[in-house]
Amino acid sequence: MTNEVTVPLLPCASIDDIEAFYGVLGFRTTYKQRKPNACVGVQREDLHLQFFEIPGFDPEQSYGSCLVITADIEGLHRAFAAGMRAAYGKVLVSGTPRMTRPRARKNADGLGGFSIIDPGGNWIRVFRDATTAPVPAATPAGRLAKALANAVVQADSRGNIGQAVRILDSALARPQADDDPVEQVEVLVYRAELAMVLHDPKTAADLLGRAQSVTLTDDESERAAAAFDNAAELATALR
Repeated sequence: MTNEVTVPLLPCASIDDIEAFYGVLGFRTTYKQRKPNACVGVQREDLHLQFFEIPGFDPEQSYGSCLVITADIEGLHRAFAAGMRAAYGKVLVSGTPRMTRPRARKNADGLGGFSIIDPGGNWIRVFRDATTAPVPAATPAGRLAKALANAVVQADSRGNIGQAVRILDSALARPQADDDPVEQVEVLVYRAELAMVLHDPKTAADLLGRAQSVTLTDDESERAAAAFDNAAELATALR
């Protein structure tokens, strides 16, 4: 048999909130009912999701999750980000719902991925299709890069923000003369992002300021461009 389709069924507190949020991301409603059980289905191209409502459901306690495998994580992330900017004036990086940025995952053989945490607390985990992905770059050997990779696993994959913060704070507290300044920028910006997830805008702003003050050569500035793009997005979200 071929051409089977699997559609995840995920919990939520309100199908109306789910429908509105996924509409922002470019999904259309394919099915909705109130009785006998409240549920809604949404679709964006070949991506199908369905949700069922549970009265009194706490999104913070949700274990709902699913994988989305795509050849173009960057394109999908850009589309979702554009929808958020149009609807909310910024990309949601804290609270529920929110979205992480595409990053290489050491626990996924170095392939890139990002996550949507929707109003139901469900983690929609978007990963690059390994069959179409380029060969991942070699794992960075720098001390700060290793700390960053470990923190990404904790926060972006496991949702353990506290452990990720401890990893990064420990690394930043022990600066070494041979630290790569680009890696320093990347760690500071990611730590700022985690501060925002923890609803600590003052710390986030301080960390973004520290990232901007790191002295870089022209080549290093080019290597750090993606981190500074993220920093600009975070600064917008802080306003």
